[in-house]
Amino acid sequence: MATSFRAELRRGAVVTGKWKQGIYRVERLLGEGANGKVYLVQRDRSWYAMKIGFDAIDLQSEINVLQTLAKQRKQGQEAYLYDVDDMYAPDGKKYPFYIMRYVRGLRLAEYLKQQGPEWFPLVGLNLLNKLSKLHEAGWVFGDLKVENVLVADYGHVELVDYGGVTANGKSIRQFTEIYDRGYWNCGPRSADPGYDIFSFAVLCIQLHEPKRLHQLTAELLPQNRSSADLMEIVGASPALRPLSGWLRRALDGQFRDGSDAALSWRLLLHRKDTHRPSSMPRWLKGLAAGSAVLLATSVYWLLRNVL
Repeated sequence: MATSFRAELRRGAVVTGKWKQGIYRVERLLGEGANGKVYLVQRDRSWYAMKIGFDAIDLQSEINVLQTLAKQRKQGQEAYLYDVDDMYAPDGKKYPFYIMRYVRGLRLAEYLKQQGPEWFPLVGLNLLNKLSKLHEAGWVFGDLKVENVLVADYGHVELVDYGGVTANGKSIRQFTEIYDRGYWNCGPRSADPGYDIFSFAVLCIQLHEPKRLHQLTAELLPQNRSSADLMEIVGASPALRPLSGWLRRALDGQFRDGSDAALSWRLLLHRKDTHRPSSMPRWLKGLAAGSAVLLATSVYWLLRNVL
């Protein structure tokens, strides 16, 4: 089996599964990661995402996770994994692939840039709720980062690239250093809910203070990195300072799981000091209206699934 995928699939190319004979027309490249490329494809007038793997064994581990999650999904929930097969690329080599649901949305940073930072509290809550569902099923997402979060209408969140999803208690399969608690000497590189919550906290910092975070990683020696360094950025940031208590708990591993972290985040909706307009950043003022928006979100997705 080939271990590198140099051939590009051009728009209009037709991919036919070797075993199941599924036929997919390529529209465009959606993204590329450490273990494969993802293309937008069409079949029977429906759009899907096709992930083509660099290595069969590595991709099969990812497929196993998705198949397990599919068995655990509740009745009425849309399937995530649709097809698994092999294909022959233009370079004549055989590569494994799988077909998953195509998630329409914007990358997290792009969504907040377009819609405004006041949407961040709601998006953050939805992301924590998404992580909590994984934790309840016995999994940890692992490679949580800005690039792996898509946001659709009304702040609806989807996680993409499940290559890092790891069973609770196992060694993390795939990670990005800056979001990794081991990188910051804040805990083991093993799968538990706290690993994802730590990454979520770094994600918050990355979104609001990317330059300071980059400068910090460039200056610190590996043995000197700590959560205290991250909290220095938080304390110096007008946007993050109101969340300093929550972020400290996340970085120190004090939340039980995603559900516990989401509940604490939700409590920010009801804090009295969020109504003080003089000192609160614009995105945090949006917390006051978060409950109403959250209700609208639930109604929207309920109607969308019914119609």
